[in-house]
Amino acid sequence: MTVPYGPILVVEDVPHILELLAVTLRFKGYPVVTAANGEEAMEQIARERPALVITDILMPRMDGFALLHNLRKDPTTRQIPVIFLSATYVSPEDREFALRLGAARFLEKPVDTAEFLLTVAEILTQGPPELPPPLSEREFYQGYRERLEHKLGQKAQQIARTERLLETLPEEQKPTFEALLQEARQHYDEIQAELEELYTILSEGDD
Repeated sequence: MTVPYGPILVVEDVPHILELLAVTLRFKGYPVVTAANGEEAMEQIARERPALVITDILMPRMDGFALLHNLRKDPTTRQIPVIFLSATYVSPEDREFALRLGAARFLEKPVDTAEFLLTVAEILTQGPPELPPPLSEREFYQGYRERLEHKLGQKAQQIARTERLLETLPEEQKPTFEALLQEARQHYDEIQAELEELYTILSEGDD
């Protein structure tokens, strides 16, 4: 299957999910390159312009929202279509912000393989996407902060609920929820780090 202009770039910080997405696309004949976060993705794009970017949102070292905003700001990368995949940012407000940024599609994890491949094929064959105007820096950072603060609150509630539940569970049931708790705490820390970096940017902009 011929892909116009370049490979598909898959951006995902969880190795087994990255591998699954890459193998699925390669099996259908698509050339694929990969990156573990937004910073690596920007480096890949500088080397070779992809036909499509498929990216997770919650990632360390530049998440999906920031990656898409950076692509939209640059006239040379503005037209690259981007598909968001997320298990964390799935609220209507998250979707709305993604579409305001210019995401072509928004798919929830776990990904349905048939829907995923159909979406990829549609985007690659429909021509250049019609995009909203790029958000100003102020608009982006305001919306980005709201999404991060909302998600941080959700993760804090999830952690508290899981901790309370673990106190009441029999020992044989605890490992599953301990793993969920560890994952939630990791996500909380990643979102908190993004938010602190964002607060620094915003405070510097107010100086």
